[in-house]
Amino acid sequence: MLENSIIKQKIEEKFGESVKGFTEESFGLLTFEVDRSKVMDLLRFLRDDETLRFNFLTTLCGVHYPDNEVESQFAMVYHMHNWMDNVRIRFKTYLNGENPEVETATKLFLTANWMEREAYDFYGIIFTGHPDLRRILNMDEMVSFPMRKEFPLEDGGRTDKDDRYFGREPQNSNLN
Repeated sequence: MLENSIIKQKIEEKFGESVKGFTEESFGLLTFEVDRSKVMDLLRFLRDDETLRFNFLTTLCGVHYPDNEVESQFAMVYHMHNWMDNVRIRFKTYLNGENPEVETATKLFLTANWMEREAYDFYGIIFTGHPDLRRILNMDEMVSFPMRKEFPLEDGGRTDKDDRYFGREPQNSNLN
């Protein structure tokens, strides 16, 4: 059985200070951070190492942290699976808010293609070297990225709803 301590040790030996923040989440999921410049090297290492054998990129997704410093306002989260030992890991890399860009994983995992297009479509994250980086769910004419937290969740001018029905107290209400 491939244990998290072995995975962590091998990754730290190979990548040193480029990886940090190792934690074990629920169900034993090993989680950590990696420098943006090392993502492709890490993916290749995780896939090709004879002990680790993380041969499947399960998912990748974007995250927007608008309150973070500019150099870490976006993140890409990668989930990988070793089918032989049935072990999963998750790692994250932070991206600059003014230029959210990371190298494409499609060179190693074809499954990254549509997931990267989705992250581009909703967050505006650029995947350098992607073979077909264009919107996948939204209209091509759209100029914004709808999952960015730049816009309020709700229209403050709406008068057709009552917050009490959504489990919230109205802010300035005389409805009592």
